[in-house]
Amino acid sequence: MADLRVALAQVDTCVGDLDGNAALVLERTREAAAAGAQLVAFPEMTLTGYPIEDLALRASFRRAAWDAAADIAARLAAEGLGDVTVVLGTVGTAGAPRGAGAAEREASGSPADLPTNRAVVLRDGVVQAAYDKHHLPNYGVFDEFRIFAPGETTTVVEVAGRRVGVAICEDIWQDGGPVAEMATLDEAGNGLDLLLVLNGSPYEEGKGHVRTDLAARRAREVSAPVAYVNLVGGQDDLVFDGGSFVTDATGTVVARSPQFVEDLLVWELPADGAPRGPRVPELHPDEEVYRACVTGLAGYVRKNGFRSVVLGVSGGIDSALTAAIAADALGGENVVGVSMPSQYSSKHSKDDAADLAKRLGADYRVQPIAPMVEAFQGELALEGVAEENLQARVRGVILMAISNREGHLVIAPGNKSELATGYATIYDAGSIGGFAPLKDVDKSRVWQLARWRNNQAVDRGEIPPIPESSITKPPSAELRPGQTDQDSLPPYDLLDEVLDAYIEHAEGRAELLARGFDSEVVDKVVTLVDRAEWKRRQYPPGPKVTALAFGRDRRLPITNRWREPLD
Repeated sequence: MADLRVALAQVDTCVGDLDGNAALVLERTREAAAAGAQLVAFPEMTLTGYPIEDLALRASFRRAAWDAAADIAARLAAEGLGDVTVVLGTVGTAGAPRGAGAAEREASGSPADLPTNRAVVLRDGVVQAAYDKHHLPNYGVFDEFRIFAPGETTTVVEVAGRRVGVAICEDIWQDGGPVAEMATLDEAGNGLDLLLVLNGSPYEEGKGHVRTDLAARRAREVSAPVAYVNLVGGQDDLVFDGGSFVTDATGTVVARSPQFVEDLLVWELPADGAPRGPRVPELHPDEEVYRACVTGLAGYVRKNGFRSVVLGVSGGIDSALTAAIAADALGGENVVGVSMPSQYSSKHSKDDAADLAKRLGADYRVQPIAPMVEAFQGELALEGVAEENLQARVRGVILMAISNREGHLVIAPGNKSELATGYATIYDAGSIGGFAPLKDVDKSRVWQLARWRNNQAVDRGEIPPIPESSITKPPSAELRPGQTDQDSLPPYDLLDEVLDAYIEHAEGRAELLARGFDSEVVDKVVTLVDRAEWKRRQYPPGPKVTALAFGRDRRLPITNRWREPLD
């Protein structure tokens, strides 16, 4: 039995871009073939992008996707690459032909035909085989049970004399099902030589070890190596971190792709069944989260046709970190930072904003808000909180005006702690725009990420991007004299602990008190969170980096009279 050379193509796709995604498949297959690969595997729904949500229900889209799959197979054969086996994800139709030539004979895709989450095997110019995902996740960010029909059969293909089983993402997360079936020897007494898993697994902190532990269990279950290929890149509020890997039959990781970048992982499955390939070091947790934010922003900007962003820079930590993320994602020259001082803005805040822009190489502008605020006040004569909010909203208007005039995407620098408690003026510079890179990062972590990014710069011999005073000074909206965030909120380290328990772990008031939190703090935080749902619904999308992000993960009614019992 000869060695089998396999390539895992960790690619960054875009939902609905059938031509672009197909071109990516062709390009990576050529590279893999040049490296001697006989089998090239792409992630879940590579051809269509992922997640496609209700786009799957459009028959026209399914037909176009199948035409694209057939075209890829034909073009590879025409280029002399027909003997390379290519496995990739796409959308199928339940009940449609799945064998050789299936793409050409795919059902018409009438509205009555249910879509499937499908993997297709391309070889010799046609679709040789297909596999439909069995287990359709219906939790967290996933909504597949509503959209797709489940598969019912297993698929094992032979490549260079080796038996390769095909599964898709959730199918290895559930016990039983196709993996358990493939663990059973066939009539001739043959087992699998390789379990190939196509994945569209979104990033969340700490998930990497969960994936490898799970793959190790499946490797031992089928007594064969597991090859896990994952998407990379940003898609709306999801970030795919890649991190594709290979385990041997005992579950030991023997090859790995880096996170957050496209990669072609080429490795050998020798005749003795012990795979070998390149390894890469794992990232520090702060670097993971930071790079997830960078990847999410870069994907959103690029895939939606923008080239640059604009944001308000106040001299505070949130806008400083957001600007640094934007500069890393797009280049400092594509970041417009606008300082919008009021009569309450401190000199150090204005100086820090200017210093930040200089460090990043950003386009820095100063637009005082006093004349505009005075014009409003001449008509409205607002006082108190209404006056404070007017200042904040004028800043939002300025940013949107610059965006309309020059074509930049407005990004919001608000963080998860503020979003949770509603500690933001809706439609202001901190919450307005098209994307919010720190939406799923709590305030305590904002400081950690800023420290990590500055330390990384020092390690590289570079100037730290974030001014030290932006990190160390007390946070303030500067909408009245001497204002600080802690005038209205508990200290952020305490606040974030309570928020984590109440939101991430869904603990009620009784459980929070049992943890030892002060009742006054608990009641204040719970009340703020419950009253702010309407604001969260209007907030821009942002990259998910925790186990539970606002948006797809947490869906509560806006109109809601439930309040936590006081006894």
